Amino acid sequence: MGQIVPDPIERYLAGLNHLSDPVLEDIARAGEQEQLPLVDAEVGALLRILATAVGATRILEIGTAIGYSGIWLAGALPAGGMLITMEMDETRARVARGNFARAGLADRASVIVGDAKLKIAKVAGPFDVIFLDGPKHLYNPLLDRLVTLLRPGGLLITDNVLWSGEVVPGFVARPEHDEADTRAIAEYNQRINAHPELMTATLPLRDGVAIAIKRGAPEMKPLLDTLARSTQALRAADFNDDASS
Repeated sequence: MGQIVPDPIERYLAGLNHLSDPVLEDIARAGEQEQLPLVDAEVGALLRILATAVGATRILEIGTAIGYSGIWLAGALPAGGMLITMEMDETRARVARGNFARAGLADRASVIVGDAKLKIAKVAGPFDVIFLDGPKHLYNPLLDRLVTLLRPGGLLITDNVLWSGEVVPGFVARPEHDEADTRAIAEYNQRINAHPELMTATLPLRDGVAIAIKRGAPEMKPLLDTLARSTQALRAADFNDDASS
């Protein structure tokens, strides 16, 4: 059973998701075979919906892998829009470029190879959406720069913020993740929720997705309020499989 959302609920949500396509499904299967840490289709759908909701034309992604999440994001871009995505591994970056081409998005995706901590200084904003899903030890060092690159009203979306529940002390009896990564994510969660330029809500979807909006755009408050209400509803829901009706 999943630590965050029980497996039956995840299967139910997967059955409702009709936004995927054969190319994405093929890439997901390849990623599973190679045991790559890709987002799943439900998080992918969330990325596309959020990018669409803010009318994104420029998106930055940290952690390309083989392009799966990037395709979900770039699929929300209009003609002339651009996704800039960073990947440390050259082989994965090459595969990602091929996958963007397969998805018909080669003209809307630019894959940069190298250490995001170094490359980020050369990237010019503003961006409408930033998706952070790279090495966990980079979450904190990158945060201030990412907030600077984000436009007011833009979204900073971060994956794995619940880290299989290991960010909650004592919740997981036998932690499997690197302890330093767990501490880094826990610290990052504190920072984005207390950051003076951000308003943040966390969705307990898959491994936890934090959605932060950069302050300065009052017209985006209804979206944030909706996200906050959704989070509260999910937290209050009883997903105990053994519960009797």
